[in-house]
Amino acid sequence: MGGWFDGHMSRRDVQIPTADGQCPGTLHLPDQPGPAVILYPDAGGAREVMREMGDRLATLGYVALVPDVYYREGDWEPFDLATAFGDPQERGRLFATMATLTPERIDADAGAFLDFLGQQVEVTGDTVGLTGYCMGGRISLRVAATHAPRVGAAASFHGGNLAKADDPNSPHHLADRITGAVLVAAAEQDASFPPEQEQLLAQVLTDAGVRHTIETYPARHGFAVTDNATYDEATAARHWQALAELYGSHLGV
Repeated sequence: MGGWFDGHMSRRDVQIPTADGQCPGTLHLPDQPGPAVILYPDAGGAREVMREMGDRLATLGYVALVPDVYYREGDWEPFDLATAFGDPQERGRLFATMATLTPERIDADAGAFLDFLGQQVEVTGDTVGLTGYCMGGRISLRVAATHAPRVGAAASFHGGNLAKADDPNSPHHLADRITGAVLVAAAEQDASFPPEQEQLLAQVLTDAGVRHTIETYPARHGFAVTDNATYDEATAARHWQALAELYGSHLGV
């Protein structure tokens, strides 16, 4: 597919109508029509690094939407993920901003994003793909359940709290609603997704008959995102390959 190096890919700023206003985003277009993918960002939110990942999805043949999931915050100050977790004030701001994404808001926004993609002439097919990183991985699995008829495949990379037994909002409680294929790529020594969560998630997906793959990649939380201190080039490349295989099998190009 053309695009990643030869310029046969374009990026368009968009405004997505939602119940709470206009959500800014970027739409990343391949050189010919293709299936749609929503990229849910990590806790740092939509930023150039995430938009570059949207570009990469376009070069694989997919129409990728990168929404500003924090749009209700207005003109929010970007986070520096290399330092945010070590600065008490920034860490507090980060977690407070993440907390604004309630399950109800996530579900409503996903419906708006899916409706928007369904109106784009460049989009083919009846189902979309989802991918998400850290916080976005959890969102990806939730949306795969709450909007199941419209999701053909969903991926989570170093997603946290995917199967937290005592959390009523943990996406594993919705496993029996998922109809698309699921890929979960965990990180090593990740306190947000420890072995007991991995085992529980595998059990509920299996019990629900969901087509799924759960793997632990040999890298730390944040391995796929270039501005994370834990970014790992080899593991990031593996994640792109896995994503291409998932979407190629369940969305097609």
